[in-house]
Amino acid sequence: MKVHLKYFASIREALGTGGESLDTQATTLAALRDELIARGDAYAEALARGKSVRLALNQTLSDESQALTEGAEVAFFPPVTGG
Repeated sequence: MKVHLKYFASIREALGTGGESLDTQATTLAALRDELIARGDAYAEALARGKSVRLALNQTLSDESQALTEGAEVAFFPPVTGG
């Protein structure tokens, strides 16, 4: 299925792009993240399991167990704090 990925803040900087479209076999956000990590290099570093990364599915904060659907928008961003 095709999904649309968006990267924000330090993740965008590490990957050198703000987004991409991807054909994936992943069925959940967790599987998608693992697929991206498997690309290695900057993806493995920016999205590593030891790092805190927030995900949004179709503009709603979601946990990694959420199911992907055709045409979904998935955003990856570091946690943010306000002050």
